[in-house]
Amino acid sequence: MANHSRPIVLSPGDRRELQRLQRSSSVPAGLSRRARAVLLIADHISGAEVARRTGYTQVQVSRIRRRFVESGLAGLPDRPRSGRPRRVKPRKTAQVVAMTLKPPPAGVTHWSSRDLAKKLGLSHTTVHRIWKAHSLKPHRVETFKFSTDPEAEEKIYDVAGLYLNPPENAVALSVDEKTQIQALNRTQPLLPLRPGLPARRTHDYRRNGLTSLYAALEVATGTVVGQCSARHTGSDFLRFIKRLERRYRKQDLHVIVDNSSTHTTPAVKAWLKNHPRVQFHFTPKGASWLNMVEAWFSILTRKSVRRGSFDSVRALTQHIRNYINHWNRNPTPFVWTQQPADIVAKAVRRER
Repeated sequence: MANHSRPIVLSPGDRRELQRLQRSSSVPAGLSRRARAVLLIADHISGAEVARRTGYTQVQVSRIRRRFVESGLAGLPDRPRSGRPRRVKPRKTAQVVAMTLKPPPAGVTHWSSRDLAKKLGLSHTTVHRIWKAHSLKPHRVETFKFSTDPEAEEKIYDVAGLYLNPPENAVALSVDEKTQIQALNRTQPLLPLRPGLPARRTHDYRRNGLTSLYAALEVATGTVVGQCSARHTGSDFLRFIKRLERRYRKQDLHVIVDNSSTHTTPAVKAWLKNHPRVQFHFTPKGASWLNMVEAWFSILTRKSVRRGSFDSVRALTQHIRNYINHWNRNPTPFVWTQQPADIVAKAVRRER
């Protein structure tokens, strides 16, 4: 009897290993697929049906059967292919690297492997292989920003020092506002999550107004105090600061803020002069990311606001208040680990 027609009888150990290979996400896809084919063959499924279920041809199914009969599990992994990769001359490799580092044609922001391959007469896989060898990733872009604040280093040490060594018998608060939060309502009702289907919503929406959220994050505990406002002015900010001063009336307050114009109005400065118990600590200009409450705003956006649907600003503000209450039932403080000197080295451009 020919090998391809022999029945496959699996030992318990072989069956367990084939089932593991079939389920594993860490093995090559081809190996997982061949393991599934062998399991189907061993369960006396016809070759035509195995081919239909796995996407192989019947000839390929027969070949997998023969490989397993002859070599067992060792016959399933990919076999070495004949031939060898095409060698590219060093000069051509250097040309690929040099062209990649130069601006692409007008109207294009970056090279693709196919565009560059076409220009240089190579295959796109060869270009990709050269890019990989030289750690070139033209499709990726990262952002950076140096602070131009002449007092940046001093402010970084001041703010990061509050995070790393909060003052005793005082409260450190990270304060900022998230402006223009939109009350968006989808044009049709949301379709809820179902087994096999994600929640669904229409792509279009109606705008029902805006609100701004003032928030203060306790550095030590992670507790958040929030207040929504229809406007974003110096008087609105001062109203929120007064609320914080009343809430923590028995403790000194160290308030970390960015350089928004609403934080330094004459009214705010005058109030601070009359309330020395409240001290502002400013992040460097162009470095508001140093304000810890920005991390909490990101969580609020992802988990509460972005996927919401609100038919009024009132509904939106109530939704935000509910989330703040939910957060404060089990607040999570953020742990600052970056040393001030490391931040200065990355964020402050020094004159040479």
